[in-house]
Amino acid sequence: MPYSFTLDDVAFLRSAAGRAALAECSTLDGSRIADVTAARRLVGEHAAPVLETVALRRKSVLKLAASADWLFTADALQQASATPVARHRASRLAGLAVHDVTCSVGADLVELSRVASSAIGSDVDPVRLEMARHNASVAGVTPLVGRADALRPVSRDTAVVADPARRDSAGRRVWRPADFLPPLDELVAAYPGRILSVKCAPGMDFSIAPWADEVELVSLDGQVREACLWRGLSSGVTRRATVLRSDGAQWTLTDAEPDDIPVRAAGEWLVDPDGAVVRAGLVRHYAARHGLWQLDERIAYLTGDTPPPGVRAFRVLDQLPYREKTLGQALKKLDVGRLEILVRGLDVDPDALRRKLKPRGREESTVVLTRIGRSPVAFVCRAERIPSEGFQAGERGVSSAG
Repeated sequence: MPYSFTLDDVAFLRSAAGRAALAECSTLDGSRIADVTAARRLVGEHAAPVLETVALRRKSVLKLAASADWLFTADALQQASATPVARHRASRLAGLAVHDVTCSVGADLVELSRVASSAIGSDVDPVRLEMARHNASVAGVTPLVGRADALRPVSRDTAVVADPARRDSAGRRVWRPADFLPPLDELVAAYPGRILSVKCAPGMDFSIAPWADEVELVSLDGQVREACLWRGLSSGVTRRATVLRSDGAQWTLTDAEPDDIPVRAAGEWLVDPDGAVVRAGLVRHYAARHGLWQLDERIAYLTGDTPPPGVRAFRVLDQLPYREKTLGQALKKLDVGRLEILVRGLDVDPDALRRKLKPRGREESTVVLTRIGRSPVAFVCRAERIPSEGFQAGERGVSSAG
């Protein structure tokens, strides 16, 4: 069970004595009895919050920039947006007065405060609010922070940012507005006429949010991190995919772009679009931008003779009807021993298939299994990382207005 912080804990951790305790215990591991004993000897009754903070700061480094001196709860860190994602969302609200009505420990609030004309953060949890004050101070920003219920507005004429928690959905695979805390419909109704930005899970059925003008899917380093529901920005689009990288490169794609592409036989390369593009329903738009086409109109794999810059693409070495025996023979002929298997549109377990194929050669290959029409097809490929010079030069910027 994660440690439950109190206001007294936060006050101690922010004090000179607390900072010294954190420094003394920074090398200890709270999962080892010997280290817990050592922490108790060093800091007495404060051992538990100190060790929990040390552990959470270690985890936060993978997610949040400059978080070495921040304070967290376990749940708050888990729900917090990664810094590049929070920074991107803030950039779309640059120059506006913004109120983060579920600010938690301040991961989004800090980034908003850097670009907004003014920033407010509020939450119902007093412990997280004290942590947000601390984290904002460490980050060198000064938002107004106060305790308030997100369903009872305490600001006027601000853009509203919210990250409602997801309740236990009792095993349901489909989210409902009432599964959020605060409930999604009530949250939206509380801020009529305001610009609204609501973070949610990327797998959500967005039809439960008919009020949203735009749905944006955001990925970071190839992993889809979140969706954001936007209202009132007048962006002129309804679906957007934003692809971010930790090195600062980024690009965006919207449904305002053309999507008229052919469906025809495979070219020299196969391309698996970024997950944000797929979940935003922009596969055809992505293909049109890069001169690609579809193998099958129901399958997200794309193909062409020139892959987009900055992606991992698959050079086609062989194409054959998918049968285990025939595929095994093709891999043996190519002396394949290290095998990656990608599947779309077929009920195939890649790990189970790899065990059956038992590749023993010296070469490395990627097999892409998919369906063209009703026919299962196997592509034997060589994965290659395409140079990214054009990626950064041609696709870096994302307009804050849309």
